Amino acid sequence: MQRTENPVMRSKTEFFTVLLSTGLYSGYSPFAPGTAGTVVGVLLYLFIIQFSPVYYIILIIALFFIGVRVSGNAEKIFGKKDHGAIVIDEIEGFLIAMFLVPKTIFFIISGFLLFRLLDIIKPFSRFEQLEGGLGVMIDDIIAAVFTNVLLQLSRFLII
Repeated sequence: MQRTENPVMRSKTEFFTVLLSTGLYSGYSPFAPGTAGTVVGVLLYLFIIQFSPVYYIILIIALFFIGVRVSGNAEKIFGKKDHGAIVIDEIEGFLIAMFLVPKTIFFIISGFLLFRLLDIIKPFSRFEQLEGGLGVMIDDIIAAVFTNVLLQLSRFLII
């Protein structure tokens, strides 16, 4: 007996691709999906900082490789390069932005705002031209590294 698929239903691979690339569907937010994805990054950050820094590093590395894979596949599903609903890059970016930054509300809010600003003004957008998922991820990673450097500098100026 041949199974007929509901055209609305996706394969398991497509389902998980969309689920992960859209940050548990936060990327479908009708208002500022990148900011909604970054909020998911904040929540993940608040969860992971309770554990060893080794887990934080493992998460950053794993999320990078997962992000490259699923965002590249998501571009094919959505039929558009770096579709606005793809926010796994914002989640990864926030985690990198906060790496080894003091775990205070000041730095969390500062990191959030600074990362979002750099992501919105896109000073590193030429890297988006890279093919597939790497092109989706890399500009946010560069913005996150700059955010982290600025936070580290401010840490020494404030403390």
